[in-house]
Amino acid sequence: MTTKYIFVTGGVVSSLGKGIAAASLGQLLKNRGLGITILKLDPYLNVDPGTMSPFQHGEVFVTDDGAETDLDLGHYERFVGIDLGQDNNATAGQIYDAVITRERRGGYLGGTVQVIPHVTDEIKSRIYRLGDRDEIDVCIAEIGGTVGDIESLPFLEAIRQVRLDHGVGSTLYIHVTLVPFIKAAGEIKTKPTQHSVRALREIGIQPDILLCRTECPLGRSIREKIALFCNVAVGNVIEAGDVRCIYEVPLRFREEGLDQRVVDHLGIDAPETDIAEWEAMVQRIHAGDRLVRIGICGKYVNLQDAYKSINEALTHAGIGNGCRVEAQWIDSEFLNSDNISAHLADLDAILVPGGFGDRGIDGKLHAVRYARENDVPYLGICLGMQCAVIEFARNVLGLQDANSREFDAESPHRVIDLMSSQEGILDMGGTMRLGSFECVLQPGTRSAEAYAATPVQERHRHRYEFNSAYEQQFETAGMVVSGASPDGRLAEIVEIPLHPWFVGCQFHPEFKSRPMKAHPLFLAFVKAALAYSASRETAAPGTETSRLR
Repeated sequence: MTTKYIFVTGGVVSSLGKGIAAASLGQLLKNRGLGITILKLDPYLNVDPGTMSPFQHGEVFVTDDGAETDLDLGHYERFVGIDLGQDNNATAGQIYDAVITRERRGGYLGGTVQVIPHVTDEIKSRIYRLGDRDEIDVCIAEIGGTVGDIESLPFLEAIRQVRLDHGVGSTLYIHVTLVPFIKAAGEIKTKPTQHSVRALREIGIQPDILLCRTECPLGRSIREKIALFCNVAVGNVIEAGDVRCIYEVPLRFREEGLDQRVVDHLGIDAPETDIAEWEAMVQRIHAGDRLVRIGICGKYVNLQDAYKSINEALTHAGIGNGCRVEAQWIDSEFLNSDNISAHLADLDAILVPGGFGDRGIDGKLHAVRYARENDVPYLGICLGMQCAVIEFARNVLGLQDANSREFDAESPHRVIDLMSSQEGILDMGGTMRLGSFECVLQPGTRSAEAYAATPVQERHRHRYEFNSAYEQQFETAGMVVSGASPDGRLAEIVEIPLHPWFVGCQFHPEFKSRPMKAHPLFLAFVKAALAYSASRETAAPGTETSRLR
């Protein structure tokens, strides 16, 4: 079958959920037996989001091949159940860099380099690079930003040209747009959608399907009005209402007939299949009869997109343990020795996520110490592992000046140090240990018990490592390296065997968690939180550890 191309655009405002929509459609089409791939085209001029602040861009998602990508690739992987790579995310920075590099090398034979055709051809080449693979039946491409953004214009022009290249029957345009309810007027308004579609049509793109983001159900009359003014069949005006959980979106789209409309338009013979397993998974999210509260101590807690994959991995672990997980977001900048108990005493587990820079570090160290000394289940990820090492060095080994080279290059005890391969590198982009690396687990450890397999592959994104010169001191005092690189030089996991559950990992396990298959470390972490919660409930009434649900 010739590859079909689906393009997802957005209008009116950002954050309408184009990524979730693309991922949900990919899940439905894969469920029909089709080979799916998804591409995110981001119009910003950064080469990748690796050096961008989470305040502006949210989480940086890392793939097996070491690409730092948009967080939507996390949604794609989790919904469709496929591993993506650097070819699945392209930015305007990458596009222009490729064009200018080619021009500098004489690739255009002295011709004038222009947005059309040279930039648009480069964009199309990224799309076709994925679509031309033998196993791919449908390539879904999401265009970042909104219609009307000046930086998006070359991408929209490129996808307009794809229809000229491949024809109407092999291309499909889906536009995600806002249909707001104006409370003061008590009315649903269609004008924002009308204007958004008009802007697309001025560029030369007529949407085939509209996904209407709405807080209220769209009646027949509203759908007919949108269809008339936007030149779309009534049946192709799809309601995309709010849901309790993002994993419900494919089910709602299935009820609306979205996937059937898509395969009909593209002329694909792909009969409906049973999605009972996905439905059962969604039901388990809400059906857990126990609740665990897990504190996430970080510095971006007011912007939870910075920890998107962690939040989803906790949800997956809740599904796997038959419980509901409630994340308590705790700003580490405001944690200190005086208020730590007040903030953490009611939690069933504590997680310190990854990050860069020293802001909020003291609060994270207080959280680590509280978890260690009070037998609270603890999971440290990347920087969270490094904080566990620093805290242990200071308060157990007695190395009061212990620190990370990232925070204090003059520390006499740099228990976390710069990788030798990064010495002297000043360019911030691409200087880290990125992508999937092998980790060998030590038998009999909690980590080995969680994975029930060794070696394992995990994704990394960091510059600093546990200083192996201190390993023997740590092990003698009670913190062991339970996972390491195959050559034994790099510590991947540390844990405290005498603690009920205290694990720190240098990698990012959240990137490989799936709703139908929770990551082993998160699964074990939430299981430990359940056990800790149960022990508190059975404690004598009136004791400090007693808490009723």
